[in-house]
Amino acid sequence: MDPTVFLVGFAIMSVSSLALYAKGSKQPEIRHHTYFHAVVPFIAATAYLAMWFGVGDITTPDGVTTLSARYVDWSITTPILLTGLVMLGLHERGRSAGFIVSTIVLDVMMIVTGLISALSTTPDAKLAWFLWSCVAFAGVLYNLWVPVRSISAAEGGQMASAYTKNLTFLSVIWFLYPIVFAIGPEGFKSITALASAWAILALDVIAKVIYAFSSASNIEKAEQDRVGTVRSVQ
Repeated sequence: MDPTVFLVGFAIMSVSSLALYAKGSKQPEIRHHTYFHAVVPFIAATAYLAMWFGVGDITTPDGVTTLSARYVDWSITTPILLTGLVMLGLHERGRSAGFIVSTIVLDVMMIVTGLISALSTTPDAKLAWFLWSCVAFAGVLYNLWVPVRSISAAEGGQMASAYTKNLTFLSVIWFLYPIVFAIGPEGFKSITALASAWAILALDVIAKVIYAFSSASNIEKAEQDRVGTVRSVQ
């Protein structure tokens, strides 16, 4: 497979990380989101560099090569994205630990079982682990869409609106990952490894870069609205 796709991914993620940090909000109350948004593509850039050099590639007896660096990337970056999202949903208040931990555990289980599915060499085992990964994904979505969104909606205001916008964006793009996995070489082999790599790069750019800029904009507007409301009350 032509490794150019990984070099392109490294370049995009590296530049995006710097841009997100430079353009991120400097407001103390939401500054942590800037760090979240900037560090995610930096980690992704590291993974793409590893894939460019072939570090961590695992070839199973059936001849399919799994890029373990990609799964390491996801196991670190998706918990960061989820932490920022849950904190926003709970309006940056100190009651998020339980929701964050449970959501991240399900998320990591989703990725680990996805990796096991990719490395499985029998159709039954591959399908079973893929479906179990989807169950974990459903648990992540449940946490975000039901209890966290309920609390966010009860609080109301622009923070609740920002949470719903960010959650919808991330949910839609994350739904596409298992589809690409299923039709790719680690699944039903409907598309080539190169096509799968380009498709995942496109999803990564949307989920880690475009989402970050959109999320940052929504959060900053919500914080400005909150500050304006507090000042008007005073």
